[in-house]
Amino acid sequence: MLTNRENGSLYTHIENRIATVEFGHPASNSFPSELLHRLKKELDKLSDNKSISVILLKSEGEKAFCAGASFNELVAIKNMQEGKLFFSGFAEVINSMRKCKKLIVGRVQGKTVGGGVGLVAACDYAFATEAASIKLSELSIGIGPFVIAPAVSRKMGAAALAELSLAADEWKTAYWAQEKGLYAKVLESVSELDKEVDIFLQKLASYNPEALYEMKKILWKDTGHWKDLLAERAAISGELVLSDFTRKALSKFKK
Repeated sequence: MLTNRENGSLYTHIENRIATVEFGHPASNSFPSELLHRLKKELDKLSDNKSISVILLKSEGEKAFCAGASFNELVAIKNMQEGKLFFSGFAEVINSMRKCKKLIVGRVQGKTVGGGVGLVAACDYAFATEAASIKLSELSIGIGPFVIAPAVSRKMGAAALAELSLAADEWKTAYWAQEKGLYAKVLESVSELDKEVDIFLQKLASYNPEALYEMKKILWKDTGHWKDLLAERAAISGELVLSDFTRKALSKFKK
């Protein structure tokens, strides 16, 4: 069941050393700034929780996984400071996922756009259904996927990042995303997805927590500079969103 809360919902359930973090928003599971901040805080808290070994990141419902950042907040930006703050939301979540001491597994049941693709790329392992197509549409409205680009490029490579971001109006299939490394497995249905995810999580949770943490550090080697890098990218996006081109493009989308 989808939430009807304006600022979305975030719930965490812990069982058998597995923390399931579920987010939701009535607008196709998009992220207003407040929800991104709550997710960052929750991941930071779970990182230090010795009673868990692994985190599952999922969204509500059986349709869209994540529609990216809140469109209403995007069109309401009035100055560079507000712009940088807005785009810093995903930057902070991705950095928290990167620094988290627990491995993060993504469960992607449906379409994913923009910042949502960045979230999946920042997971250490991701399962998806055939319906989990992806798109980076930012260039079509005069900005770019600058904040999430390091995460996408790290997981899928620079060529895939270019193909995704430059063909800004094209959906790429879940199997294309699997071939490029974003998804580890693609399943036909949500029921099959949940079965596979559960088996995988139970196995991971049975492994040595210290070994899992050491593996996490190896996977994210040489990304320590991301704290500054993603902040710089947020500032670029915050400036571009105020341009005449972007304002006109956003007004068309709004209509």
